Amino acid sequence: MIEVGQMAPAFSLPDGESGIVHLLDFRGSQVVIYFYPKDATPGCTQEACDFRDLHTEITGAGAVILGISPDPPRSHEKFAGKYALPFKLLSDQDSAVATAYGVWQEKSMYGRTYLGIVRSTFLIDAEGKVKRIWPRVKVAGHAAEVLAALLP
Repeated sequence: MIEVGQMAPAFSLPDGESGIVHLLDFRGSQVVIYFYPKDATPGCTQEACDFRDLHTEITGAGAVILGISPDPPRSHEKFAGKYALPFKLLSDQDSAVATAYGVWQEKSMYGRTYLGIVRSTFLIDAEGKVKRIWPRVKVAGHAAEVLAALLP
């Protein structure tokens, strides 16, 4: 996993609106990048809606929000539309970005082992350095915790 103080790994990923989003486009702003396992699942929906509900406050604190999962762009488009998500969801279908950030890891469920996203959030500063990391996020209260980290 990357560490606080390191440059955030650059990426260019498709979003749910037929565009490509480059991390470098946000230089000069803080960026909240949250990695989540799958669109439209209970925990991921709650996390996205919590960030949606605090979107005005987070952007008012000078940050943009980007959600990243392995889902395809079309899935992101439906998910964002259904829940009126005002931020971009990015498609990391080959898991290269998740791997670069250290969140593509071995997981297990019901005795089955597989590779997947470990829910994690990164706060990137205006110069592109990792300012804060929340590994193995528990959804309840997380968006509020991220907002608190952005406030002076």
